[in-house]
Amino acid sequence: MTSPQSPDASLVNIASNPVPEGAQVGFMTTSDNVRLRYAFWPKSEGAHRGTICLVQGRSEFIEKYFETIADFRRRGFSVATFDWRGQGGSERLIGNKSLGYVDRFEDYWTDLKSFHGEILLPECPPPFYLVGHSMGGLASLYAAINDRMMFDRVLVSAPMVALDRQPLSMAGMARVAEVLSFVGLGRLPVGRRADRPASEATFPGNPLTGDLIRYMRMVDVLRARPDLGIGSPTVRWVAAAMGAMAEATSDSFPARIKVPLLMLAAARDEVVSPGAIEQLGLRMRIGRHLVIAGARHELFMESDVIRGQVLAAFDAFITQQSQ
Repeated sequence: MTSPQSPDASLVNIASNPVPEGAQVGFMTTSDNVRLRYAFWPKSEGAHRGTICLVQGRSEFIEKYFETIADFRRRGFSVATFDWRGQGGSERLIGNKSLGYVDRFEDYWTDLKSFHGEILLPECPPPFYLVGHSMGGLASLYAAINDRMMFDRVLVSAPMVALDRQPLSMAGMARVAEVLSFVGLGRLPVGRRADRPASEATFPGNPLTGDLIRYMRMVDVLRARPDLGIGSPTVRWVAAAMGAMAEATSDSFPARIKVPLLMLAAARDEVVSPGAIEQLGLRMRIGRHLVIAGARHELFMESDVIRGQVLAAFDAFITQQSQ
């Protein structure tokens, strides 16, 4: 079920981050009855190459990708995207709307599958290509396993396949968080330094990007509409995410990927593990990986030089294949 042009779904339009022209926005309802905010943009003038389905990382929102959406449209693609359940302009799942929460990581697959059926298939021209960042990158890897016919190719940016500097393995962390959830602590926050509210003062040494202008764009968006933001994840989210990462780093996972796939790792990533991305890339049979030198976690929000490398990889893997 969709609700096109709903006023509550409106996109934040500010001088430092204008909405790309032609946006069609609304709400849709997933198969398990969660309301998601979505937006799609028809192709720009010229040749058409299909549709990019763009999925975000944890705590992100549609507005963060306006520049990248414009980049994809200039290449002849339509672009469709949405806010995951529990974040951005989509329905929040617990009373404390400032916390990141999901019952199961598989719920993100429900979001993506519902979006594919409700928006991509009826509204957007094929072929379909999936581009996912961080948590969305991990969800995209599962999409490449769950349905090899849904997307022709998958590109993931700094996928969340493992976290470094944890006291236990991903499986061990998942077990601890599951026990805490079982005893009723699943909605408690798990604080992380990276989850502090962003401001100009937090830019020096931040783990996300070395580009001040792009960093401040997102600060400006959240100042204009604070309800789009979320802070710390909950114990339940950690249980779901750690369990999914544990599976993604298992020996059997790479062989299950059946869709052509490219993973981009940020060499200076302090949010997710670039080493784990490399190890997964080396073991994939139908995919490969590329390490972007000097880059921090948010590859699409990095400096022009780094973004140029990311877009060149996109062109080689997707644009040239769609001609």
